Amino acid sequence: MTKDDTFKYFRTSREIIRLTVMLFVRFPLSLRKVEDLLHERGIEVSHESLRFWWQRFGPLFAAEIRKKRAERLRSGPQWRRHLDEMFTKINGERHYLWRAVDHEGEVLESFVTKTRDKKAALKFLKKTMRRYGRPESIVTDLLRSYGAALRMIGAAQPQETVQRLNNRAENSHLPFRRRERAMQRFRRMRSLQMFAAVHASVSNHFNSERSLSSRANFKKNRTAALLWLPPVMQEVSDLAGA
Repeated sequence: MTKDDTFKYFRTSREIIRLTVMLFVRFPLSLRKVEDLLHERGIEVSHESLRFWWQRFGPLFAAEIRKKRAERLRSGPQWRRHLDEMFTKINGERHYLWRAVDHEGEVLESFVTKTRDKKAALKFLKKTMRRYGRPESIVTDLLRSYGAALRMIGAAQPQETVQRLNNRAENSHLPFRRRERAMQRFRRMRSLQMFAAVHASVSNHFNSERSLSSRANFKKNRTAALLWLPPVMQEVSDLAGA
């Protein structure tokens, strides 16, 4: 049984749609700036079409990236996981974006709540452990909600709250802050949750740690990331043979 082609009813080529979604999510660009970049390259697309594309295909790309990453993490050792929450405003009201980061600094999970009490922390922890399993140690700040939630699920022992040990989670907020400013904040919890999840997965996909590899390997990894297409879409034979 063959999968349906998600790009079937779109006149624009799938390569342009995929590149547009990656440009908007990966870089701190607004929809109108992406429209101008495409116009300079001879591609006439309105910013409303770009909005529809990223809302339609962004979650599909992100879901496939998360699926592959979860399979890899669950089959290997999980030494340490960093948990932290950041403040964000929706229509002037404060909300909290919870984030789970692995020992390499890649964002595993993003979760938006109105509060940061034990109930919210417990829901976030259960969601993260259900998808990625239980790590050997969990690094958090001094927020008491973490300790209360970890005791309820029987994981209070591996919690660590050493000062500056949670810098990986703190640094992972910076790319999202740049995107938040470019988008002039968010207006609904649903849109914030969707974009945070997609942005985290795409950032992980293009995170190549260039300081640890040669220039030639970095260029190969970057090219492979750009040519990547989720298997939930119909495969493109010319890209596979490139």
